[in-house]
Amino acid sequence: MGAVFKALAPVAPYIMTFIPIFMAVNSFGNLPLYFSLTEGMKPKDRQKVISNSILVASIIAILFIFFGNILLRLMNVQVPDFRIAGGILLLVLAIHLLLPGEDKRSHPTTDVGVFPLGTPLITGPAVLTTVLVMREAYGLIPTVVSIVLNMLIMWLVLWKADYFIKVLGKGGSRALAKVSDIFLAAIAVMMIRMGILEIVVQVFFTPAVKK
Repeated sequence: MGAVFKALAPVAPYIMTFIPIFMAVNSFGNLPLYFSLTEGMKPKDRQKVISNSILVASIIAILFIFFGNILLRLMNVQVPDFRIAGGILLLVLAIHLLLPGEDKRSHPTTDVGVFPLGTPLITGPAVLTTVLVMREAYGLIPTVVSIVLNMLIMWLVLWKADYFIKVLGKGGSRALAKVSDIFLAAIAVMMIRMGILEIVVQVFFTPAVKK
């Protein structure tokens, strides 16, 4: 057993960074939201959404690995602020999609690949927080490699999503999109709630640093 652990030692940092980032990216959990945001699009447009979302999510995550701590200090912004801001934006979008009236997807746009799919759904507060923690714990290279691998998995999951759309058909896809809109609103509320709770904990329960 000792020999096994010794053999795995060189790749241990990559495993230990990959798993938390995989959970934070939540590739399969984002699949219903992809259905919601791309319902009614042509296959070519959905492919563009996938490319845009993975590109944006990857760039933001990698930049945050290198410059996240510096940016947070310079702007005096904390991760809970990201959660609340992202949650509010998602909630506005979800309400817009759920309210009755004209078909909100009658003219779908590939811009959803940037927002909200690329950020804050794929690379959101959970991913940004995780990459900062993983870099501090296991180093720069394992964290970057793990982000790249997870983004490749996310791309593969979204790319294969078209097969589900074909199986479900137009009616099934539309029904799934509506259900996903509710989940989108729930995720938005969860992000706002978690951000508020984190601020409350910091203000009232974190011991003051003695000067």
